[in-house]
Amino acid sequence: MNRAFRLVSTGSGALILAVLAAVAIFLVARAWPALTTPGAEIAQDVGWFPADASFLSFVGPLVFGTLLAAVLALVMAVPLSIGIALFISHYAPRRLATALGYAVDLLAAIPSVVYGLWGAMTLVGFVGPIWEWLASFLGWIPLFEGPAATPARVMLTAAVVLAVMILPIITAVCREVFLQTPKLHEEAALALGATRWEMIRTAVLPFARSGIVSGAMLGLGRALGETMAVLMILSPGFLYSFAILQAGQQQTIAANIAAQYADAAPIGVSTLIATGLALFVITMAVNMAARAIVARRKDFSGAN
Repeated sequence: MNRAFRLVSTGSGALILAVLAAVAIFLVARAWPALTTPGAEIAQDVGWFPADASFLSFVGPLVFGTLLAAVLALVMAVPLSIGIALFISHYAPRRLATALGYAVDLLAAIPSVVYGLWGAMTLVGFVGPIWEWLASFLGWIPLFEGPAATPARVMLTAAVVLAVMILPIITAVCREVFLQTPKLHEEAALALGATRWEMIRTAVLPFARSGIVSGAMLGLGRALGETMAVLMILSPGFLYSFAILQAGQQQTIAANIAAQYADAAPIGVSTLIATGLALFVITMAVNMAARAIVARRKDFSGAN
């Protein structure tokens, strides 16, 4: 029985590596024509490819827009997720905590196209006046430089939707990690006269630090690859711009692939797959960085 279990576990791990290698080989093979063809030749057959651009100059703004959207979503989602997780695990009555936990988990089951419809049909109109206020009073900050677009099909609106989408993932991970904090640590802090918040700050958060990082990186991976919600909300552009309240400034890799794939010529498909390869590399780098951070932090966590 032990040998069978070991073989099944080893086979499962090998299968994951094989699938990952197969995806990488497919992306490199299909992207190779675009990577080796001069930009001027690609532009002759692909109408949306800039005439005077190379592949690197084409994919650069897409990488920038992808990272900008993901980072903005993470900045908004992580503090809120930690707060919700702490409320569920340490503040809310048991019945309320159970109901709220189910409600948060339910958010993860909503399809991304539904989030996109909600963002495009409801959120865009709701946040428009707020973005105009930000542009008026905080326009001296490059991020909030105006004029704010009307309707608000801008990067900040898309980032808000992405934040809502990744919130249940981060919250679920943080909640489970907070609940794993040893009771002796919490009781010792309270016995020394700490308030509930002081107990959380000195016992719970240090113990959960690596788990919080893991949850944040899972959310970041979801935000990097999100397609439909961004496609349905964002007015695209191909600029290196931090103006998140203006339309036609940024675009993400995944949304650009979805927008252009249907009508792309063979070299255009290869170009889109090459941008997908760039997204694959970014995602791999993010996950490797997260693993390194978690591995370094766990030796100093309360778990040990």
